[in-house]
Amino acid sequence: MGFAVLKRTAPLLAFLLAMLVPRASDASQPVGKVHCLGCHPVHHAEVCGCVSCHRGNPSTDRKTLAHGGFLSAAYARFTLPGNAATARGRDLMTRSGCRRCHVSGGEGSRLGSDLDAAFGSRPARLQDAIRLPAVYMPDFRFDEEAVHALVNAIYGNGMAGQVSPKNAREIPFKVHFRDRGDRLGGPPFVRYCGGCHRAISREGVGMGTGAIGPNLSGLFTKYTPGNPDAKNRWTPKTLIRWVANPRGFRPRALMPPLRIEEKALPALVESLQTPLRGPGQAR
Repeated sequence: MGFAVLKRTAPLLAFLLAMLVPRASDASQPVGKVHCLGCHPVHHAEVCGCVSCHRGNPSTDRKTLAHGGFLSAAYARFTLPGNAATARGRDLMTRSGCRRCHVSGGEGSRLGSDLDAAFGSRPARLQDAIRLPAVYMPDFRFDEEAVHALVNAIYGNGMAGQVSPKNAREIPFKVHFRDRGDRLGGPPFVRYCGGCHRAISREGVGMGTGAIGPNLSGLFTKYTPGNPDAKNRWTPKTLIRWVANPRGFRPRALMPPLRIEEKALPALVESLQTPLRGPGQAR
């Protein structure tokens, strides 16, 4: 019986020993040698080393181990100063209002996940989150080039955030990506706005089920594009005036006027306030 078990487990034991004992090719290499250069040509040596740009494990020439956590060239551009893809990603992040819900580069809204914490994650996770957004995240329908640019911007901002003392301690924030208006007793946003819009409330609760109108998460922050006044940004007063007569701001506005009970307005405004972090905190 013992011999039969040993016979069956021998291949597994041999494999484990092979992983633990250095091969001749590994043992013959001097300590500290960068094995990446055995397969890849030197490039951008004046900027950074292999691992500081592409991650991975340079201490082995075993491809599977060496490429653990590897970043391909398309996602390592953020390490190059003045890179066009990273600059485009940051511009997209601003024009799309990503900081309405997310912290990036140490500032933004804390309604959604902190993107600076994604610095060490793999590109596939960020890609999927952008291509197939969560229920209360807008679907921007970015093309592949834009997705690559955004991932580089997230990494670049996250790298800066990792070394910033103000980001040394992150407070967890709970987010519920589903409508729970019934639990809140039917808040005004759900009753009056939820048929066309969605938003994450300041408590991190998803409100509304509509997809016809824009997502209103973080509406009163400076990161929200499209202020109808073409001045500062959305304010509670602007919102109240807008819902009463949208075409008073924009003659071709598709939204009809809404008659909201005056006693419901404070709760509606309060639900759209946003917990912020960094330079955007001033309201």
